Amino acid sequence: MNDQLRRALMERAISRRGFVAGSAALAVSPLLARGVGAQATPSRDAEAKLEIFSWWTSGGEAAGLDQLFAAFKATSPNVEIVNAAVAGGAGSNAKIALQTRLSGGQPPDSWQSHPGQERFNLYVDPGYTETVTALFEEQGWNDAYPQGLIDQVVKDNEKYLVPVGIHRGNVMFYNKKALSDNGIEVGDTLSWDQFKPAADTLKAAGVPALGLGDKDTFAAPMFFENQLLGVLGPEAYVGLWDGKTPWSDAKVTTAIEDFAWVIDYLNPDHAALTWDGALDVVISGKAAFTSMGDWAWGNVVNQKVEDQIGYVTHPGTDGAYVTVVDGFTLPKGAPDPVNSANWLRTVGSVSAQEAFAPYKGCIPARTDIDKSKFSGYFTWSIDALASVPSVPSMAHGAAASPQFQQAIFDATVSFLVDKDVAAYQKALEQGASDAGIGGERGPNGIML
Repeated sequence: MNDQLRRALMERAISRRGFVAGSAALAVSPLLARGVGAQATPSRDAEAKLEIFSWWTSGGEAAGLDQLFAAFKATSPNVEIVNAAVAGGAGSNAKIALQTRLSGGQPPDSWQSHPGQERFNLYVDPGYTETVTALFEEQGWNDAYPQGLIDQVVKDNEKYLVPVGIHRGNVMFYNKKALSDNGIEVGDTLSWDQFKPAADTLKAAGVPALGLGDKDTFAAPMFFENQLLGVLGPEAYVGLWDGKTPWSDAKVTTAIEDFAWVIDYLNPDHAALTWDGALDVVISGKAAFTSMGDWAWGNVVNQKVEDQIGYVTHPGTDGAYVTVVDGFTLPKGAPDPVNSANWLRTVGSVSAQEAFAPYKGCIPARTDIDKSKFSGYFTWSIDALASVPSVPSMAHGAAASPQFQQAIFDATVSFLVDKDVAAYQKALEQGASDAGIGGERGPNGIML
């Protein structure tokens, strides 16, 4: 790997470390948290504006967000919606900007978030959010959402997030023509024993087997968590986050070794691309596969290329569903609290979630949707969620604390450069130790 690429990878790691360190400082400052609540007083007409903060800026993401905006405008036509989205995969830039606003007492009217450790560590513990328990009762959501999902948004018997959609994180998308041109077939499932000869065939033809866009810092760690799941299985994978499975386990070593050889089959410009850029490489046929959450399918739909792209679970993971849940908050000190609550009522509704999901590439978070409105990829995903165990994503904030997540991100940056299996595993062990793995946890391995 050349020096320019090495510097780019390390600079991204240093920038993210600064964010996590700042977040940790905010999280342990109750005086600051109380001060924010005191400063955030309504600053404009509560019937005039609604500012929504997210990182949904790419094709399918932006189209899905527009569906939610349209649903809100249908009931609040005189409210101006301010789209405060900040670009950056998995919120890499947005979370930094949001922490600056929250610490300064300037919250938006609602912001996008994931449940689990990210939610509790960055927003609930510092006192930046109000509970939405009353809204759950008012809207009947306790019966509409699956209990396992409700458990992920609860802390101290209070609910703190309104889920909107559920993504599957362990999906491999592929270019059908690139495979057929090289005599490669993909069945209902895919194993590494099947993938490797296919990768060799593609490499001989001058086609990178795997498209990766690790300019987004989450992309490579997300690929690795899928590697871990495929080798360990769902129960042992969850054990990595609650201390039941040691990071020194031989199966972790196997997952790392698999990750090492896969690096040789990546697109050469992977460090310069975002996740959606890597998907575009696959759509164009310049790479064959990409492992990504199904928000990628939202971009496939947005580009109207569904007939060109196939999908299968990440090798070895067909017996599990990595959940990446999107939802919205009720901020403490929201500028327009009436509109904030109405926004949550909207995004929690059946009609809004049914409209949102096909564009975003997810499935509705509610279970009482009309399944007949969905087909193809979405039916496949809905059926899978109902039939296999669900596990949390480290790369998207549910499975690991921000500090442990950052340790994994940093170690992965180094691994992409040197492919040192022993050093990578040692860094993961140290990160788990520093995070004090083994505290009180709720369903699906998520720390309470």
